[in-house]
Amino acid sequence: MTAALRNYHERMQRVLDHIDRHLDDDLELDGLSGIAAFSKFHFHRQFTATFGLSVHRYVRLARLKRASYRLAYRDNDRVTDIAMDSGYTAPDAFARAFRQRFGQSPSSFRKSPDWEPWLAAFGPLDNARSKLMQKILTPNDVTIRNVPPTPVAIMQHRGDPAMLGATIQRFIAWRKAAGLHPRTNPTFNVWRSERRPASPADYSVDLCVGTDRPIEAKGEEIKAGEIRGGRCAVLRVIGNTDNLEPAALYLYRDWLPESGEEARDFPIYCQRLSFFPEVAEHEAVAELFLPLK
Repeated sequence: MTAALRNYHERMQRVLDHIDRHLDDDLELDGLSGIAAFSKFHFHRQFTATFGLSVHRYVRLARLKRASYRLAYRDNDRVTDIAMDSGYTAPDAFARAFRQRFGQSPSSFRKSPDWEPWLAAFGPLDNARSKLMQKILTPNDVTIRNVPPTPVAIMQHRGDPAMLGATIQRFIAWRKAAGLHPRTNPTFNVWRSERRPASPADYSVDLCVGTDRPIEAKGEEIKAGEIRGGRCAVLRVIGNTDNLEPAALYLYRDWLPESGEEARDFPIYCQRLSFFPEVAEHEAVAELFLPLK
C-alpha cells in the first residue's frame, strides 16, 4: 500500500470511528467531511465509492445495529429510549423502520429475534467496515503466556451458526439471573468447529463464564467445565470482534509454522474483554488464545 493510499484510508477510518462514537449525535455531511479533511462537495461520493453505501445508509444501519443489540441483550432498556437514541423522533417511526429492515417489530424482535434476516440486513455494513479494518499481523502482535486453569459454567451452542444469536441471548439472561456480571466474571468462547463447517449442523461453540461457584441451571442446560491452564499464544484483537477468523487463520497459517511451537490438545478460544454496545464497536476488545505444548 502506498503512503498516499494509506493516508486516504486512515482519513476514512477516522470517519467510521467518529460515527461509532457519536451515534447519538447529529451526523451531517459537513461535519463528517471535516473529520476526514475532505471537501464537502465530494465527500459523499468518496464515501460511497469506498464503502459501497452512502453515508446516510451507513449511519442508519449502524444505529439500527446498536438498537437491535440493545433490544436482544439489554432487556432493561426501554424501546422508547432505544428509538430516541437511534435518531427517531417518535417510537412509531422507529418501529416502521425496524420492521421494514428486519420483518419484525422491535417488541417482537426483543421477545423472539429472527436472526437470519438480521444477519442479511447487516451484510452491507459489515462489508463496509471490513474494507478498512484489515490489519497486517506480525509476530510482534503475538505473546506467549502461562495461563492458569479457569473453572467455567458452559452453555453449548450446537447447530446452525445463524441461530447463535438466540443462544447468546439465553446465555446473557442466564448469567444475569445467576449474578455473574462480565465485570466480575470473565467471558470466554471456545470453538469446537470451523466458523463455517461444510454442514451448518456441525457448527459448535461453547459460551463460558468464569466461576468456581456451584452451578444453578435455572431451567437452562448449563454444565461445569474448565479452560485448561498452560502455555498459550495470545493475540489481541481490537474492533470487529464479531469475526475473529482472520486472526485465528494468522495464528494457524503464519505464526505457528514459523514459531517452531506445537499446538496443544485443547481448542482455540477467546476471552471477550469489552463488548459492543457497552463500548463503540471499533473499541471492542477480545484476546485469542492458541494453546501450546
